[in-house]
Amino acid sequence: MTKMLSHGDALRIEGLTTGYGGHVVVDALTLAPMLPGQVVSLLGPNAAGKTTLLRALAGLHHASGAVRLGEVDLLSLPLADHARHVTYMPQSLPQRVALTVLEAVIGALKASPIAGEPLSGHAITERALDVIERVGIGHLAMEGLNHLSGGQRQLASLAQALVRQPRVLLLDEPISALDLHYQLRVMKLVRALARESGMIVVMVLHDLSIAARWSDRIVLLSQGRLVTDGPPAEAITAQALADVYRVAARVRADADGLHIVIEDTL
Repeated sequence: MTKMLSHGDALRIEGLTTGYGGHVVVDALTLAPMLPGQVVSLLGPNAAGKTTLLRALAGLHHASGAVRLGEVDLLSLPLADHARHVTYMPQSLPQRVALTVLEAVIGALKASPIAGEPLSGHAITERALDVIERVGIGHLAMEGLNHLSGGQRQLASLAQALVRQPRVLLLDEPISALDLHYQLRVMKLVRALARESGMIVVMVLHDLSIAARWSDRIVLLSQGRLVTDGPPAEAITAQALADVYRVAARVRADADGLHIVIEDTL
């Protein structure tokens, strides 16, 4: 994987405003720097602006303000150059794609090759197969994407994102279609890769307990604005859940992690 990055390569978001169709969804958002090796989860109810923020960071929505990765001004880059630094995994792959899993992962690497590391055809295939195996779908490498289940397609999409070895990996609900085994496998893999490479991972999740267990940091949003930002035990509180989700909850932190019990609606 790529070398460990310094804190000078942090992702900085300042005064970010973005939306679509003439509608502002995220308004003047500023976050503390996201550091290399961190796993950051975006939480919040529906329409909180999580996916819109993620797509703006991916260069897929127009945005104003500042988004910088180290010394790189991401908002000023053409999409092809932006993709060399940042990789986005959407909620689902396009339907009816007549490619095998291996072909799709190889295509992702060729579309956005790793800077300074020209690869031969054999090396590209080996890298793609290695990532497919790490994701846990080596047995599906020669299967067509159009023959996979929703969960299998989600894993293939993750392999496409990881093979590019991005500096920033953006994941939109990466475990929504997965069973418990693969949910755990994906979360362990994503955190391990962040630690190994210094990659910054920013993902949208809905499961509070999974986010609390596997994230270094939680960014809780509501109506496009920041509510809380910090380590899980500081960001996920009973008061925050009442304010944002309108639920009564008990939240307790101990040596085993953060325990969240939702008791009723408000």
